[in-house]
Amino acid sequence: MRPGDPLRPAARNSGSLLVDHIGELVTNEGRPGDPLGIRRDAALLISDGEVAWVGPARDAPAADRRIDVGGAAVLPGFVDSHAHLVFAGDRAGEFAARMAGEPYTGGGIRTTVGSTRAAGDDDLRSTVRRLRDEMLRQGTTTVEIKSGYGLTVADEARSLRIAAEFSEDTTFLGAHVVPAEYADRPDDYVGLVCGPMLAAAAPYARWIDVFCERGAFDVDHARTVLACGQAAGLGVRVHANQLGPGPGVQLGVELGAASVDHCTHLTDADIDALASRRIDCMCAEGEHTVTVATLLPGAEFSTRSPYPDARRLLDAGVTVALATDCNPGSSYTSSMPFCIALAVREMRMTPAEAVWAATAGGAAALRRTDVGRLTPGARADLIVLDAPTHLHLAYRPGVPLIRQVLHNGVPR
Repeated sequence: MRPGDPLRPAARNSGSLLVDHIGELVTNEGRPGDPLGIRRDAALLISDGEVAWVGPARDAPAADRRIDVGGAAVLPGFVDSHAHLVFAGDRAGEFAARMAGEPYTGGGIRTTVGSTRAAGDDDLRSTVRRLRDEMLRQGTTTVEIKSGYGLTVADEARSLRIAAEFSEDTTFLGAHVVPAEYADRPDDYVGLVCGPMLAAAAPYARWIDVFCERGAFDVDHARTVLACGQAAGLGVRVHANQLGPGPGVQLGVELGAASVDHCTHLTDADIDALASRRIDCMCAEGEHTVTVATLLPGAEFSTRSPYPDARRLLDAGVTVALATDCNPGSSYTSSMPFCIALAVREMRMTPAEAVWAATAGGAAALRRTDVGRLTPGARADLIVLDAPTHLHLAYRPGVPLIRQVLHNGVPR
């Protein structure tokens, strides 16, 4: 990894830093009636890479250095809890075909598998760095990175080894699809995933994931894979209910998954199950029991599929996160602001709900309490908007509103 690479916490500046004259500060304190915990005319003190104090600008303490944001809005850095960044090649032709009317089936994953297997480590590393730098420029300071385009023991292990150079949250997705060489032997492939592949991947992974979907892995295979991952000490995530109704959400809740992702096609029973594992705010209580519904509107945009009904989930009390699903096939975007705008326009979320889902919601999906909020003790990951309020993220879609990013208290 290059010195100063932004994927891990940046090197901390010595001394204290005051971010002053904040017109609107989103803290995500979770106060009743105000989940964003908005403070007006505020200031924020950073020390040793953490938020040390938050309060009115008039009461701001002395600091070694100062950034005057001139009345702009300040938010926690975005937490992108679902991304596939380790791959080679692209699938622009597949996108063009979908826009011409071909349906999305997930079959193009195998195309990327072939390109990824043929690529060298430096090529894969360069792609991860390029996409992660794009994300940082757009305000994403924490990102989860999955494997899943290698699907051999060696290629999954190297994908995760490279991902771990860039993120603290890496996910083993050997059960993405059954590769072509195992097309008629899915049981044998599941055995490989749960045996030698898991053993090689686990040292570089925090999570295990499975694509529980028609054309990928059925519920029995998915349960086997996730149970083996849990036995190896990995946390559980599930790709669920993207292409149609299915058992993925229920399986995730059953196994205590941190997150079930996509959630495009949900039954009342799915929503009831998710609502039984919820939190109301970003707090320590319940952080290890919630199952978050992570919605990925970039995928619906890119595949012309129906958008998830976020309003139905939120009204039921389900904890919701937003993420990009950045990948070369079904959602080749690295922009959390774009996903926020889609969530507001297409999924019936309010701007406040979408911002919370893209920050504190993503942190909950990763079971992290150090990011996604700007309160004393949190990591000093924040973004300064070229706007007076968070509302502009949905109000002005496609406009580069991220004026400045601080990662671990360091301006980037």
